[in-house]
Amino acid sequence: MKDELVDYLEERGAILRGHFVLTSGRHSDTYVEKFRILEQPQVLSAVCARIADRFRAASIDVVAGPTTGGIIIAFEVARQLGCDAVYVETEDGRRTLRRGARVDPGARVLVVDDVLTTGRSLLETIGALCVEPAGIAVLIDRSEANPFENQEYFAACRVEAASFAADAVPEQLAAIPAIKPGTRLF
Repeated sequence: MKDELVDYLEERGAILRGHFVLTSGRHSDTYVEKFRILEQPQVLSAVCARIADRFRAASIDVVAGPTTGGIIIAFEVARQLGCDAVYVETEDGRRTLRRGARVDPGARVLVVDDVLTTGRSLLETIGALCVEPAGIAVLIDRSEANPFENQEYFAACRVEAASFAADAVPEQLAAIPAIKPGTRLF
């Protein structure tokens, strides 16, 4: 089933090849344009169903996701699980709950996001919630080393992609002009 989603992403131009500066600041020859999924409600709903099905028996109270793509995913997974959603936003350079949102201590929270590369957005989201998550899920895992292997973790799709620190970009990649398609200002 995961291979079908990778095929779908490639067919729709959501998996791009070239030289990219990722949201994390790392460089890669592969970029996943998650908006090719987020802009299609039927496809997003089907992919989020994979996450909801995986955590349906976990008695989730709240689904939390960071801006931008994570909030759309949090909404849809929460809708499918029949629970509430909260959205973690950025304020003064830090992830935080805003607009009066809160998570009760002891709540069973599922933290979701769009694409996992380094885990930074998810870790910042978890930090803003001040709870140990009952689970962590992403639409697409493109990480080289999953920082959540000791936690309840699920990815709806896996895309193989290498990334490099800015000072360790391979020569053949450095020869291609870099494009920065992500949303985080670093």
